[in-house]
Amino acid sequence: MTASIANSSPTKRGRPGYDQDSVLSIAVEVFNKHGYDATSMGKLAENLGISKSAIYHHVPSKGDLLRLALDEALVPLEAIAEDERAVTGTAEERLKFFLRSTIRVLVKRQQYVTLLLRLRGNTEIERDALERRRAVDRRVSDLVVEAQHEGSLRSDIDPRTTTRLLFGTINSLVEWFREDGNVTAEQVEEHAITMMFDGLHHNGK
Repeated sequence: MTASIANSSPTKRGRPGYDQDSVLSIAVEVFNKHGYDATSMGKLAENLGISKSAIYHHVPSKGDLLRLALDEALVPLEAIAEDERAVTGTAEERLKFFLRSTIRVLVKRQQYVTLLLRLRGNTEIERDALERRRAVDRRVSDLVVEAQHEGSLRSDIDPRTTTRLLFGTINSLVEWFREDGNVTAEQVEEHAITMMFDGLHHNGK
């Protein structure tokens, strides 16, 4: 469910046929296609088939649209760390849970994660989102270190490098995964976890 705009006026009733969620969804498609900086409210209105003033019935500004869209990706990613399975069990178990959950968020909210991954940090909203994303990365890096110390992961690779490679594998899904493709979301999740933890050698050889 779309997060509400902090410290804004009471939600205004939108024009017929549109609500905040539908406006946000189309806006994210346009942001991803043209880039946030290159997308004007006029271009958004054109894609929505409504006037700019009608958009303001849903959100005060383009920046608010961006913040709402980024929350669609970041809030569920941040929630992973609050799950009991992320704080109990071995470090390897917690790391696997974290990575599986990240894949599920990406698949479910693909267009929003795509927007997050393409941020350039040109605005305060973007920089704040990037810092929140880095906090998630640091949590995974900490789990990698713990797993190395417990002996479940090899320790001859720098944990920051391992973390980047893990997220690189997962984040690449935004470029090629399609729900109507030949591989299901469940299969992608299993294949990714197996490859990241067991490698590509047959029978571990």
